[in-house]
Amino acid sequence: MPAPIIGVTTSAERTAKGVDRSFLNAAYVRAIERAGGVPLLLTPHHSPASLARFAELADGILLTGGGDIDPARWGEARHERTDLISAERDELELERVTRQAIEGGTPLLAICRGLQVVNVALNGTLHQHVPDVFGDGIAHSQDGARSYTSHEVTLEPGTLLAELSRADRLKVNSFHHQVINKLGDGLKAVAWAPDEAIEAVELQDPRGFMLAVQWHPEELAADDPAAHRLFQALVEAASRRR
Repeated sequence: MPAPIIGVTTSAERTAKGVDRSFLNAAYVRAIERAGGVPLLLTPHHSPASLARFAELADGILLTGGGDIDPARWGEARHERTDLISAERDELELERVTRQAIEGGTPLLAICRGLQVVNVALNGTLHQHVPDVFGDGIAHSQDGARSYTSHEVTLEPGTLLAELSRADRLKVNSFHHQVINKLGDGLKAVAWAPDEAIEAVELQDPRGFMLAVQWHPEELAADDPAAHRLFQALVEAASRRR
């Protein structure tokens, strides 16, 4: 059977010269390929017709990290530290990818911003700036290299994440300043930082594979078997769907 196609969402920006641009860290592509999948980039600049065709081709979805979601999406005013909002990316991920994937049972792995997208798509809310709520005892937006693991997370036993990680604690990297506030419909928190910030969620009654984590396993997957198994699980679920 051919390798499954994994739709991978990208970031978007408009440059100072007015050029619209899509971009993606290469670590996501490498992590999917290492797990046996074929990445297909889904950009906020594709037309609805192109995205509809991609939906027919994609066997799984990877929601990637990036800038903040517009807080108007959950009815809040914008915090002074909220930044890098892309209305086009919000539209792509919230309206054209995430809800449809969850409702249709398309295998879905969500990373960092991706976890937040899943939560907002399911009517949850976010804290817009972690230090305002949890203080600065944990480096949720670390200064170290992307492959450096800056803090620990505790996993709930018996969950999909714990099964894939083969552990009840993990050392993770961290590059975010927003975090889940109210959980979205049907979501269950399954991992927490030492300050009790939610670090991973699963659907309580999923129609297919769905896992969302706040850290960046794509940057760890080359050397960390637990991180690699997250991508492997996505690709295997996508293979079964195909």
